[in-house]
Amino acid sequence: MTAGREIRVATPDDIRAIRGVLAAHGNDGPPLYADIVGPYVRHLVTRHRAMVTEQDGVVIAFGATVDVGIAVHLADLFVLPDRLGEGIGRPLLAALFDGAARRTTFASNDPRALPLYVRAGMSPSWACLYVGGAAASLPVAPGSLETASADPARLAALEQAWTGADRSIDHAFWASQAAADAFMVAERGEVTAFAYGRARQASPVRIIDRLLVRPGADPVAPTLAALRRTARGGSVQAFLQGPSPVLRVLLDTGFLVEDRDQFMASEPGLVDPARLVPNPGML
Repeated sequence: MTAGREIRVATPDDIRAIRGVLAAHGNDGPPLYADIVGPYVRHLVTRHRAMVTEQDGVVIAFGATVDVGIAVHLADLFVLPDRLGEGIGRPLLAALFDGAARRTTFASNDPRALPLYVRAGMSPSWACLYVGGAAASLPVAPGSLETASADPARLAALEQAWTGADRSIDHAFWASQAAADAFMVAERGEVTAFAYGRARQASPVRIIDRLLVRPGADPVAPTLAALRRTARGGSVQAFLQGPSPVLRVLLDTGFLVEDRDQFMASEPGLVDPARLVPNPGML
C-alpha cells in the first residue's frame, strides 16, 4: 500500500466525496428532475458493501458490491480521472469482492475496465444496451394482459419464489426512488412479471429501473406492457441485455440504442438475459 493511502469501508460521511468522484466521470450532476444518484449511493453505503480509497485524507476512489444471491455483483468502481494508472483500482476491487467465487458486473466502454475485470475472474458475455423511445410506438399489449400496482414486499416474495434470492432490502429501495411505480404484469390473473419504473435525474424520460419475468414465461409481451406503463404516455428507457428477444421488437418500432455496457460473469448461466431487465448498478 502506498504511503498515506488506505482502503476502508465507506460511511455516510463519505457520500459527498463519493458523489464528487462519480461527477468527475459524468455519472452525477444537477438533479434537474430528481435526485437519483444520492439515494442510490446512500443505499450502497448503508445496506451493501461500499468502500473508498483515501489518500492523505482525500477520497480518490469508490467502489461497491451487492450480494444478489446468485453472485456478488460489482455495482461501481471509480477512480478520480487524474489518479488513473496509479494502481488504485485493482486492490480496491479485490477488497470489494473479498474472495467471492461467483462474480458479475456491467463493464463500461472505458477500455481500461474490461481487462481489469477479466483479471478479477470475469469473462465478457454479451452487450447490454440502453434503449429508448416513445410509448406511442410500442405495440398494443394483448387484451389478456394487465398491470396492477404492488407492494415491494410482494414483489420481493415473487423474486424469491422464482430465483431463490432474497432481495427484500433492494425492492424496498427501488420502490422508494423518485416517482417510483412498483407493479405486476399478469395474464388472465396469473403474474408473469414485475417491474419498477422511476424518474431520471437529468431527463424527463422515465426508466424501467428493474424488471423480472417469471421462469418459463415468454418475456416479450410482459416487457412491452411494462414499458408502456412506465412511460406514462411519454418516452421510456430500458437497459436490455443483448440476447433479449425484446431488443429486436423495440428496434423495429423505432427505439434507439443510446449507450451500451458489457455484461461479465465468473461463470455462464448465472443470469437469464431474456427475462431480466437489470438495474445496471444492482443487477
